[in-house]
Amino acid sequence: MAHSRDQFEITSDILLRAYSIGLFPMAESAEDPNLFWVDPELRGIFPLDGMIISKSLAKTIRTDRFEVRVDYDFDAVINQCAAATETRDKTWINTRIRLLYRQLFDLGHVHTVETWQDDALVGGLYGVHLGGAFFGESMFHRKSDASKVALAHLAARLIHGGFSLLDTQFVTPHLATLGAVEVPKENYRRLLAEAMSIPADFWRWPKNQVISGADVLATIRQNSAPRD
Repeated sequence: MAHSRDQFEITSDILLRAYSIGLFPMAESAEDPNLFWVDPELRGIFPLDGMIISKSLAKTIRTDRFEVRVDYDFDAVINQCAAATETRDKTWINTRIRLLYRQLFDLGHVHTVETWQDDALVGGLYGVHLGGAFFGESMFHRKSDASKVALAHLAARLIHGGFSLLDTQFVTPHLATLGAVEVPKENYRRLLAEAMSIPADFWRWPKNQVISGADVLATIRQNSAPRD
């Protein structure tokens, strides 16, 4: 992984410029005030024609067990993404990350997809939108499948809006089961350049429009590449 230390004050404009050329920031920990730029040799992406939806997950999506909200409560989402869990006692989301992404949220360049149950936030994700690319930053769940449902709704929204790239930075075994793959840096930069030239529309489905699980599954399946 190539990375360089933060040598100057990062602003929201600098952050967007960094994303547009393939960089993203991280911190060593929530307590470390510094940021460093990351430029992986292998980049994780979700091919929008290769999302893997298991039968059990499809059933959960189709039944609309969770209420899905978009850009409803950014602060709650990033707080949950930053929180320690039983399997993760540290996070890279520090105060500077929170402030920068809140600024980008207010500017319309960061979005959340949130899953709610009984009026409680139980899962979700946030990421950066530029051109026809969406850069996923972090996700969390407090109920089984809550983050997977949010990801499926995000993928369908991106497909519907004409996006070509869903970036996940790194591939974990969990993300791989949903279709995430690694691509070499050169390939990624080509995909990124193509995405930057696309006038995609995140709000082709309006913000307050309720998108059913059935519509999400149909959108993903219609876009899926044939498999051997």
